[in-house]
Amino acid sequence: MFRLLSKESNIFSIPVYIGILLFVVIGVNFVDFNTLDIFSAVITFVGVALGYFCFNAIALNYLTHLPLFLYTAFIFAFYPGDLDIGIAVTLVTNSIILLLLTDVEMTVRKNSYVLVGALLALNFIFLPTTWPMSIFVIIHIIGTSDRIGLHFFRLFFGILLIALSYFGIAYFLKMNSWGPAYFPFYDFKISKNINGLLWLSPVALLLLLSVTDHFKHFNKKSPVSKFKYTFLLVFLLAQLITIVLYMGTDYEYLLLLALPASIILSRMLKFLNKYALKEAGLWVIILSLIFFKIFQVFNFNI
Repeated sequence: MFRLLSKESNIFSIPVYIGILLFVVIGVNFVDFNTLDIFSAVITFVGVALGYFCFNAIALNYLTHLPLFLYTAFIFAFYPGDLDIGIAVTLVTNSIILLLLTDVEMTVRKNSYVLVGALLALNFIFLPTTWPMSIFVIIHIIGTSDRIGLHFFRLFFGILLIALSYFGIAYFLKMNSWGPAYFPFYDFKISKNINGLLWLSPVALLLLLSVTDHFKHFNKKSPVSKFKYTFLLVFLLAQLITIVLYMGTDYEYLLLLALPASIILSRMLKFLNKYALKEAGLWVIILSLIFFKIFQVFNFNI
């Protein structure tokens, strides 16, 4: 199976995977009539579909089917059907931010920070627990910009535009109370009911091994590969902060890891020395995701 997925993808690959994604989203919602949420499902579909285009933008996948397949498998395993609207919006904004920050045109990246700031603010309004994404963007500006002050100004100007619009609408609607959810920087609690995550421990171990191997052979990699992989790791770290601090037993938060995890794991499998290890690693990931999905369905049906 690994040999089949290692073949080079073509221009028709992404539409095919998007079609499979549409089938997954419709199928999961169709099975669970009690939690049917068309609006959330549509936003989720758009956000995940945009994620497919991020693979070519980040350009660490060697244009093979493997990362696309793993991404689809992660979405199938983590998508519960009744996805929270905040996470659905986060999937859309994260994908757009990644597409903007990885654009091949330097002028597009430099002039996109107002829009990126607006997306971060919009993201915070829908799901305040995703504030670590702001840290990711700030680190990216510091590490890549020649005019840090100007780009910080553009970023915060975009945030200010959305903030003023939001408070203006709230004022006219006479929404005078302040929800504690908009200050998610205290009362952190570690969830005690995380049995379902045990099924994902092999995937987590493979992720850890792949990152370790990257730094072990760091000096052998090209400057472009180093930069892009670091970019991906910082993005992964931002999502992990949100998951560790706020996920609890809401496993739908794991959708935030689908994109970076699929790229990192596909690269690790590609550079393994023996074909048997590549095939075994792929099936470990697939079976772990299947067992995790079965665990979810079993719990939801009790």
